This record gives sequence, structure tokens and C-alpha cells, in this order.
Amino acid sequence: MAARKPEPTPQPFNILIVAQRGRLEHEAVLFAASLRRSSPGFAGRLIVAEPQPGPLWPRDPRIGAPVRALLADLGAEIRPFESRHFGAAYPYGNKIEALALLPPGEPFAFFDTDTLVTGDLARVPFPWGRPSASMRREGTWPVIEPYGPGYGEIWRSLHERFGLDYESSLDLSQPDEHWERYLYFNAGWFFGADPAAFGERFLRFALAIRDDPPPTLVCQSLDPWLDQVALPLVIHSLGGGRPGPELAGLDGEVTCHWRVLSLLYAREGDLAVEVLEEIASENRVKRVLKDWEPARRLIYQRRGRKARMLFDRANLPRREQAIRNRLKAEGLWLR
Repeated sequence: MAARKPEPTPQPFNILIVAQRGRLEHEAVLFAASLRRSSPGFAGRLIVAEPQPGPLWPRDPRIGAPVRALLADLGAEIRPFESRHFGAAYPYGNKIEALALLPPGEPFAFFDTDTLVTGDLARVPFPWGRPSASMRREGTWPVIEPYGPGYGEIWRSLHERFGLDYESSLDLSQPDEHWERYLYFNAGWFFGADPAAFGERFLRFALAIRDDPPPTLVCQSLDPWLDQVALPLVIHSLGGGRPGPELAGLDGEVTCHWRVLSLLYAREGDLAVEVLEEIASENRVKRVLKDWEPARRLIYQRRGRKARMLFDRANLPRREQAIRNRLKAEGLWLR
């Protein structure tokens, strides 16, 4: 009997997250510590993009010294960048401008800082030539107004604005005018083969939509949705689309986009809580996180476990707002 051939080792890649003073710097610590814990074979660079003081940031956004030292100790590289287009008025634009920090031509994956690595991220077989993004989303945009344009008209106008084939972006298994028929992602993670090409297009599309939107967007809000409006157009233009089954571990057993620490305890699986509390128990991590109120109260004062007992994770409310309301009523909504 012939010996089985070993599975090919996935191509190394770089990871980009964005952090600044306050909540995001503490989330970055959790991301970096969970990556080190769950994916010890990760061979790429973890680059933490840090916006710098300037005209678009009325307050200094730079990471504090204790967190900066800990991130370096965890193997992260903190790289500064200047905000030229978004800044404090639209901080979600950080992820767009920060892509310019990454080495051109080297595969990359972007993650929001409010993500835990719970499995071996280094072994995820990313199809680098076919970029994609997270499908853990709700139908948040566009909001269809009475007598206004529908989903199809809005998304068609955006695709045509950038010379893209609209029909090939559709999921024809979904009915017409149902939001899931149209290419729409959560921007909590996305990846591509070349951050320079991806970033240039992301910035160009986002600025065009913000500064000169098509008439179909007259009733639509782009704050905070601009990045998620532009992202599917960028991915489609680069030959990508919805993620395939090989990426099921993202938003699954390999990564957890928890978003708010209270929500992590309320709705995420046992593995995410186990990883969170394991890395938070390290003394070097604890010294930094105890200054962040959500971590102090939910992790170290064990109030997160109380929040967890309020919900049956096999039968959660369909809408996130119902979870938030229950947590707020119990004094357990912290962010």
C-alpha cells in the first residue's frame, strides 16, 4: 500500500490589524496573544497599523506604552501610518488606508482587532488568487425605502459605476430582492494576493462612493457602512467572490469575530471563552487588560460567566438587539 502524500503546507502570509489608544489596543493584545497560542506555526508577520496624530485626529490615537511593549513581546510589529482621507470622522477607513503598510505582492489577511484566533490559522488554505471576505453579516445595507430603488437597482448602479459585471455577482439560489442574493460582506476579515492592488482599489472605490455617490444612494447612509459597500465591489473586481468551504474555519473553529466582549460571553461557543480566559490569565496580559473596564469586570471579576448563563446558545434570539437589551437590563453590557 502506497504511503499517503503529506498535505501541502499553505503559503505563508502576513496579517494586518489596526489598533489605537483605548478599546482597540486592548483588543489587539487579545488578537496577538490568541494567534501566538492557537497558531504557533504562523510564519508570516503580524503588523499592527497605528494611525498617527494629525489634522484628521483631534486626539492622539497612538497606542499607550504598556500595550506597545506587550504587543512587541507577543511578536507584533507596530507600524505608523498617516490618515489622509478618513481619520476620526470615519475610523473604519483605517483598514483601507493601512493596507499601504503591507509588503506589495505578498499575500495578506486583514482582521478586525475584535477577533480571537481559536485554531491553527497558518493551515487555512486561503485561495489567494480569489479574494473573499466574511459572510457573518446581517442585511444592514442598503435600507430599502418605500417608493425608492430596491436592492437590485442599488447594487447594479454600483457595479456599473466601476465597470463591473453585475449579473455574475448574484447568488441565484436566493430570490429576487432578498438581501442575500447580492454580494455583501462583513469587513471583519478579508484577504488577497497583493495588498497594494487591493488597497489602491479599495481606497479609490470608497472615495468615489463617498464623494460622488450614484443617484440610487440618495436615501442611503454610508456611515458606518462605506467600507462594507465598497468591499464587495473590490473583491468582485479582483476576480473574487463568496468564500468557499475551504474557509469554513474562519468565523468557525479557527477564528471568532466577537465584536463586543459582552456578546462574546453571551453567544459565542465554549472554545472562544476557553481561549479568551486562558490568554487573559497570563500575568503579562493581565497587567495590561485589567486597566480596560470590560475585561476587568467580565473576565477578572467573572461577570462574563453571569452573562453567559442568561442565554441558551442553541436557541439564541434571532436579532442581536434582543441580546443587547437583555445584557443592558442586567448591567452586563460593556464595551
